[in-house]
Amino acid sequence: MASAHLVLASGSPARLAILRGAGVAPSVVVSEVDEEDALAAARERFGELAPAEAVLALAQAKAEAVASSLLAQEAEADAIGVQVADSVLLGCDSMLEIDGEVRSKPGTPAEALRCWRQQRGRTGVLHTGHWLIDLRSPGRGGTGGTLGATSSTTVTFADLDDDEIAAYIATGEPLHVAGAFTIDGLGGPYIDRIEGDHHGVIGLSLPLLRELLAKMGLKFSHLRNP
Repeated sequence: MASAHLVLASGSPARLAILRGAGVAPSVVVSEVDEEDALAAARERFGELAPAEAVLALAQAKAEAVASSLLAQEAEADAIGVQVADSVLLGCDSMLEIDGEVRSKPGTPAEALRCWRQQRGRTGVLHTGHWLIDLRSPGRGGTGGTLGATSSTTVTFADLDDDEIAAYIATGEPLHVAGAFTIDGLGGPYIDRIEGDHHGVIGLSLPLLRELLAKMGLKFSHLRNP
């Protein structure tokens, strides 16, 4: 039976928690990709990118960077528990689109405040790009496949007053997440409703990952722990 170990090319605790909650214990190798440079390169190659295309381009860039690093240092990768010839690798990236503006991580309290004042009481779309690379050797079922897709979920934000926004920003959480909010953490009370896959809002769509794996001849249940 085909099987594979999953390598997650992301340092996101939320993505790791999603996978662990679904019974998968991936290795984590964080990409060092400069997002602005990667987007500039994608625009030069493909032209202007829609938000759903931009997150996919970033997910691909991150996955390919980690794949190249692992393949170039395969002996070292094995030493840290990544059996490259048995692995498939997943890169992800998320952005919020609202009123035609695309938002990733705000980074500062001032930017988080700006975001929340604009999005309170309104609806946006959270896009999460997924890119999967089959690193398995042919003798272990590898296809050499590399493919991706984007999960897009509609999010309606609560109409918070300034005090509620300030209290949430003071927790520090919204500074480090796409769109300055979470649905699975401290931001949960401030999301009125969603339409689509809630896992995609957290940062990794399990149904979409299942579909991508199927195109490589793998079932989700074939992902095995180290």
